Amino acid sequence: MTKKKLTTSAMIASIAEEGQETISAPFGHALNQLAEKHSNIVGVTADLAKYTDLHLFAQKYPDRFFQVGIAEQLAIATAGGLAKTGLIPFVTTYAVFATRRAYEFIHQIVAEENLNVKIAVALPGLTTGYGPSHQATEDIAMMRAIPNMTVIDPCDACEIEQIVPAIADHQGPVYLRLLRGKVPVVLKDYGYKFELGKAKLLEDGNDVLMISTGILTMRVLEAAKQLRREGINIAVLHCSTIKPLDNETILQEITKFNRLVVVAENHSEIGGLGEAVASLLVKQQVMANVKHIALPDQFLHAGALPTLHDQYGISTSAICYSIKTWLA
Repeated sequence: MTKKKLTTSAMIASIAEEGQETISAPFGHALNQLAEKHSNIVGVTADLAKYTDLHLFAQKYPDRFFQVGIAEQLAIATAGGLAKTGLIPFVTTYAVFATRRAYEFIHQIVAEENLNVKIAVALPGLTTGYGPSHQATEDIAMMRAIPNMTVIDPCDACEIEQIVPAIADHQGPVYLRLLRGKVPVVLKDYGYKFELGKAKLLEDGNDVLMISTGILTMRVLEAAKQLRREGINIAVLHCSTIKPLDNETILQEITKFNRLVVVAENHSEIGGLGEAVASLLVKQQVMANVKHIALPDQFLHAGALPTLHDQYGISTSAICYSIKTWLA
């Protein structure tokens, strides 16, 4: 059988499968809806409103929108100043620019003073084929290390819609990994309700416990369906809040059965959810057979996303292969 030729380019950052239900710009629409009720919501960006879906906010609330140009440090500093006046700024850029260019400003201006700034970033992890300059594979590790910072990696459009008002209600800085454009709809079939700091069990099973975050949850759920047809029962624990981690639920699920535990994330194997779970187990002196699906500690290639996801082990087929290999 001839494999279908890929037509996606490195520029395209969509993670939706062909025919999958999607919602367009869930972050932008959710922010607009929130801003209708709360006049203290403002938007800040560093020349990337269109590519973070903040352009919808700019069109509806031009007097509450601040465009600082290609100056990420200034965007964070501006957001910090606005927060000091009682406003709730949502500042957007690409994940690589927020973490690599503006890290000191996030650390010193926003986090140290525990300011109410919400940093929403596009292209997290391996969601673009543009190569290392645009692939934020280490951003969670960097942001987890900052005191006062809440770190969230949503699965789909439904969760983003719920997260926006939730983080506006939360006092303090938040780092939110965004999915933009046409974002897949996955969690509505599971009756999912986002709660800050809470992991949620979406599927139960006796053979494998998958602890996942971000887009890897949608991949893990699809892998669980496929493997169930082969007699392998998989539990899926979605952990979108990476900091603060839901230690109680994670420990409860890991110790429930003697089963393989696999942590899956769209992030470097260093410093993300996998190491957070491993650290928890060490501190609590819990023994478990834990494997890790994550991106390698490398500068990743450029190319089409389906090819890269297969290559680096985070596609549905790659996840199925890894699980069957570990079980064997």
